[in-house]
Amino acid sequence: MAAATPAPVPAASASSAAAAAAKDTATDTLAAKDRSGDVVSGGHLVARALRGEGVDTIFTLCGGHIIDIYDGCIDEGIRIVDVRHEQVAAHAADGYARQTGRLGCVVTTAGPGFTNAMTGIATAFRSESPVLHIGGQGALSQHKMGSLQDLPHVDIAAPITKFSASVPSTERIADMVSMAARECFAGAPGPSYLEIPRDVLDREVAAKAAVIPEPGRYRASPKSIGDPADVDRLADLLVKSERPAILLGTQVWTSRGHEEALRLVRSLDIPAYFNGSGRGLLPPGDPHHFHRTRGDAFKEADVIVIVGTPFDFRMGYGKRLRRDAAVVQIDLDYRTVGKNRDVTLGLVGDPGAILGAAADAATARGGAGGNRRKAWLEQLRALEVEKTEKLMPLFRSDKSPIHPYRVAWELNEFLTEDTVYIGDGGDVVTISAQAVQPRRPGNWMDPGALGSLGVGTGFALATGLAHPGKEVLCYYGDGSFGMTAFDMETANRFGAPYIAVIGNNSAMNQIRYGQITKYGEERGGVGNLLGDVPFSKFAEMLGGHGEEVREAGEIGPALRRAREAVQSSGKSAVVNVWVDPKEYAPGTRRQTMYK
Repeated sequence: MAAATPAPVPAASASSAAAAAAKDTATDTLAAKDRSGDVVSGGHLVARALRGEGVDTIFTLCGGHIIDIYDGCIDEGIRIVDVRHEQVAAHAADGYARQTGRLGCVVTTAGPGFTNAMTGIATAFRSESPVLHIGGQGALSQHKMGSLQDLPHVDIAAPITKFSASVPSTERIADMVSMAARECFAGAPGPSYLEIPRDVLDREVAAKAAVIPEPGRYRASPKSIGDPADVDRLADLLVKSERPAILLGTQVWTSRGHEEALRLVRSLDIPAYFNGSGRGLLPPGDPHHFHRTRGDAFKEADVIVIVGTPFDFRMGYGKRLRRDAAVVQIDLDYRTVGKNRDVTLGLVGDPGAILGAAADAATARGGAGGNRRKAWLEQLRALEVEKTEKLMPLFRSDKSPIHPYRVAWELNEFLTEDTVYIGDGGDVVTISAQAVQPRRPGNWMDPGALGSLGVGTGFALATGLAHPGKEVLCYYGDGSFGMTAFDMETANRFGAPYIAVIGNNSAMNQIRYGQITKYGEERGGVGNLLGDVPFSKFAEMLGGHGEEVREAGEIGPALRRAREAVQSSGKSAVVNVWVDPKEYAPGTRRQTMYK
């Protein structure tokens, strides 16, 4: 099988000018030694291995255990983005991986630096995002002596990573970076953790003694279609189906298999639904894009294809699919197929490769044939229109306090083809999913299955760095904004400003509803009510634009002013929208996240 060559690394941006200058001065001596085949330090081996993996940016917060990695990154032209909290660094590495399709990298010091990043790593784990977490550790010479910030990092990380190990010697550093990175892409992507003791990292060794894998010579192609006979069975099912439906999930975008997926959908006239990072693979208005009728389709379809989405709580553990339908599940991970629900056909491999092969096989069989599915598509389209019309009074509501559905509608109206939409919160994300329809692949980001609050700031920072030409909008709840907002300063500092919109109800409202229902109004506000904070002043404090919005008619104009301010000032803007605390998402009212 042909070896896959890592993606080329883009040139460093203007924000790394200081790093480039430093490369030309203070590090020349060490670089010269290395080029002459003399000695190289552990930190420089880390950087060299990262460069070979296609990493052009690391997200970090400084610490004494890891500073030699920075020195190596300067020499290798790797951008160092330093944040104010390691949780944001981990979320940013996750976001960078999602946006680029390459390995994301977070570097933390030992002890609290490591533990602060754990929520971000766990989020990447449940979201199947390839993130390499490199962490510091006390010197091997101080092993079990109680060194500064010593913790059993490898053991702590093991349950929420695909690979967790400590580097035993400087000579093995580059080799083990590549080993950990390789694990990130084995099957369904995910995070790896690699600990490097300080004396191992700082030590200099003969360059010729170090094990340094050569890029492009140690990877197999991940584009497997599994058993070709199963691809033929899938093609037969789809060609013979009268009422097919397909759900394209996160793995379709992660594997960059969207073009093959869309070729299948269009060639066979299959109504397509989307979740997670799959949102945006087709633009709204496309004849095969369906948004509100997934439950209706799943109740009537004779063939249901689920791609890159597990049967977890978001899918009702598979119970929301018609019992007598032929169910096909396609996934990168063998363990996911058939978990929680029996399937008619399971295929393990790259979603794009499988769907592309199925499209070819179906075409060879003559395709779907004529207008056989026209009635099925028209039936679902009529339902889409009907359901949208029922929601329009909420989307257009002028009530005060502002209905959260009106905010979601205004956000969707505001988006352009180059706007990446990020949702960070509970009900605000659930409600916005009713209205927000991204225009292009990769333009939707959310917390994923872990449901982490606080992802938005790191995601926004990473997206702005990965795609400087795109507009970035993050819609927060006021609870989630308060968790990580100070790294908006980091986004400004690195030239990645964004628009922050806050649905402010002064509460952790998704949880509040369940408490009110269970314990009554008197005890329903315990532990979930927050203060009334005018967050617009936060943006102003950082030199940006801020607005408070209390009337529905002012949402659109405020968003447009925020856009203009970000473009003209290069600073992030905050639009703080005061929403009705007595309105909840339908799933919150039914408590479906717990069922």
